[in-house]
Amino acid sequence: MPDVKAKKENTAEKSENARNALQRRREIVGTVVSDKMQKTIVVKVDRRVRHGLYKKYVMRSRRFKAHDEKNEAKRGDLVSLIESRPLSREKRWVLQTVLRRGAQAPEANV
Repeated sequence: MPDVKAKKENTAEKSENARNALQRRREIVGTVVSDKMQKTIVVKVDRRVRHGLYKKYVMRSRRFKAHDEKNEAKRGDLVSLIESRPLSREKRWVLQTVLRRGAQAPEANV
């Protein structure tokens, strides 16, 4: 009978590890391209992909909308996002940290 009990414990540990792996939230790093909305930023994430035919590395980018509760990220900042539940039609990410501040140029009224 001790074999059955040990087996149950092992399967419980495996299922718990599998559950944690499924629930792990993805993190991405990108640059803020827009902060004009209230509590929302648009982040551009670049990645390098090797071209299938020409074998040259090409930059591919994607834009994500993220929730920024305190409006702390500004345009040009390097930020880290974490995956969350759907907050709106397009927002599925939340600002985790601002990794590096971007160079802020003063806006001129022309």
